[in-house]
Amino acid sequence: MQTHRRAIVTACTAAFLLAACSNAGKSNQTDPTEPSFKENWLKPGEIDPDRRIACADLNQYVNAKWLSENPVPADKTDWGSFDILRDQSLQDQRAIAEAAAKNMGSAKAGSPEQLVGLFYAAGMDEAAIERAGFDPVKPELDAIAALHDTPSIVRYLSDTFSRGMEHVFILFRMADHKNSATQIAYVRQGGLGLPSPDYYTKERYADTRAAYTAHIARLLQLAGIDAGAAQRQAAQVLAFETRLAKVSLLPAELRDPEKRYHFVSVDEANAITPRLDWGAFFKAQGADVKNGFSLAPAKFFAEVNAMLTDTPVEQWQAYLRFHTLSDAAPHLSSAFQNENFAFFGKTINGQKEITPRWQRLIYTMDYAIGMALGQLYVKQHFSADAKKQAQALVDSLRAALKTRIETLDWMSEATRKKALEKWKTFLPKIGYPDQWRDWSGLKLTAGDYFGNRSAAAQFNHAYEMSRVGQPSDRKEWLMPPQIVNAYYNPTDNTINFPAAILQPPFFHPQADDALNYGGIGAVIGHEMIHGYDDQGSQFDAQGNRVNWWANADRQEFNARTAKLVEQFSQYEPLPGLHVNGELTLGENIGDLGGLGIAHDALQSALNEKPALAKHKIDGYTQPQRFFMNWGLVWRENIRPEALKVQLNTNPHAPGQYRAIGAPSNLSSFSEAFNCEAGDAMARDKEAQVKIW
Repeated sequence: MQTHRRAIVTACTAAFLLAACSNAGKSNQTDPTEPSFKENWLKPGEIDPDRRIACADLNQYVNAKWLSENPVPADKTDWGSFDILRDQSLQDQRAIAEAAAKNMGSAKAGSPEQLVGLFYAAGMDEAAIERAGFDPVKPELDAIAALHDTPSIVRYLSDTFSRGMEHVFILFRMADHKNSATQIAYVRQGGLGLPSPDYYTKERYADTRAAYTAHIARLLQLAGIDAGAAQRQAAQVLAFETRLAKVSLLPAELRDPEKRYHFVSVDEANAITPRLDWGAFFKAQGADVKNGFSLAPAKFFAEVNAMLTDTPVEQWQAYLRFHTLSDAAPHLSSAFQNENFAFFGKTINGQKEITPRWQRLIYTMDYAIGMALGQLYVKQHFSADAKKQAQALVDSLRAALKTRIETLDWMSEATRKKALEKWKTFLPKIGYPDQWRDWSGLKLTAGDYFGNRSAAAQFNHAYEMSRVGQPSDRKEWLMPPQIVNAYYNPTDNTINFPAAILQPPFFHPQADDALNYGGIGAVIGHEMIHGYDDQGSQFDAQGNRVNWWANADRQEFNARTAKLVEQFSQYEPLPGLHVNGELTLGENIGDLGGLGIAHDALQSALNEKPALAKHKIDGYTQPQRFFMNWGLVWRENIRPEALKVQLNTNPHAPGQYRAIGAPSNLSSFSEAFNCEAGDAMARDKEAQVKIW
């Protein structure tokens, strides 16, 4: 559902049968021979008693009361099911980190317990951090001040990347799109401080640009630059980033694998950027690129080369100086933390109060030493029973997906054969890695928070670059187990479910089938369907980007997905601002297909449990509870400012539309709630989107 550095982020009147409405809120759990369940997070008091509302808007039916009573907390930008579960994970991690900090003196050197304890204790030493001010970045600022020509700028970029810092572009490794058995380096556009390229060019963001320029100047002043010089440098930074923005792909364009992959040799890359020698750059990174790497988009790097040619050194210095301070600000003294929050928290996202320090620290640790903390997390918060039952759900969903593929009426046999080959090679990974990462060589120091963060960044970068040119490992995890999310990786055809998401409202071993299938079951289906969405469908069973589709089938697929683009593009969460159907297409395909196969799997399970199939809980049938839990999962209040950012940058549609978008295309939803023609949640046959 979501990965690189920063994830998850769906009206009308309707008629309904009066008899069905009369059962709302009544419990049928009176017969001791009927099934009973210890876990039931679907609370009747939160559900609208008028079931006709379900056929108008499932989100309103399930969530309206809760949303009205649970505004976004002052230190959050949004608040809903995901956020509550994330908060619980943070609390669990905090307890682990505090215990590790208390006992780090007796912990084995280099062990996860010691690393977590050292990092957390130093990060919570606010007095020491305050005393340091911005001393930790002064050596970096001095190095920037010493730059004097293009070669020195290029050397500086190579050096900072080798220490885990990124400027102008981003660097990472993953499997080669055309040869998934091997890991390669990917160099991609970056370097912007605002959420997306549109913020630099669109008139509606003029006020945001002005606020950004003022923020840049204030941050520079905190580092000792006088007001006049800070303002001049701020203007230079904005101009620098605007040049980058004009040649950057928009978020929707970056979803296209063709546009984000451009395999080149070192010589071919050097022809694009004569001023930047990629052979020397990758030598500094310790990465083996003798066979090539991906450099995309080419027009972006051609512009970087032009800027190395025609942009004055002092403008490069202003840009590098600001971004060094901006990246460091959350980890420096309170003046820098507060300035960073004032712009990125308040101005951009509408957050009222800064997030508590311990939470910000846990977020940093999840990125810096996430697997070390995760190793301690799963010992306390993930049971063998939960893993076993989650695996059973995965098996059930896989079977349902296979049946769907086998019975699709629009796909030729040739393409169906290839789709089933891909289905056969799916690798589900549940909870946590089979093999934990080795942290040997990472040296953390008591009381040196900034130094520890820098050491972890350099250690992680060296680890990533050492994998370039090496064989891919399908068992590798890209996300630590304490993160509330899930993901599909097209280059190894794996579906991945970290331990922290395997909890209510997604899953509990002692919940009824409807809740589990409507929660984690739909998530499992969602991730499987990513293998067949507009991006995943371009990769074969081995994770290579090759065309395995008959032309007519691909055309039919595109026609069907175009209807989904049209559906979501009509949603207007803020006046004049619509959901971007192209940007959110992959996630919407995942929701639609995933919810559909989860419902199929539920029906198969109920066929073997006739007592449960007839049983009502709090007056609701299993199919009703299935869809109600789907709606509950996506309950979310969000600040308007944060919603604007989401609409511009996030491939996930707002929760209110995810709650209603997929079910409105499923006849099974209408059947569950006896919806009638004309109801908003009962799209007519011609309007219904059916893909997988």
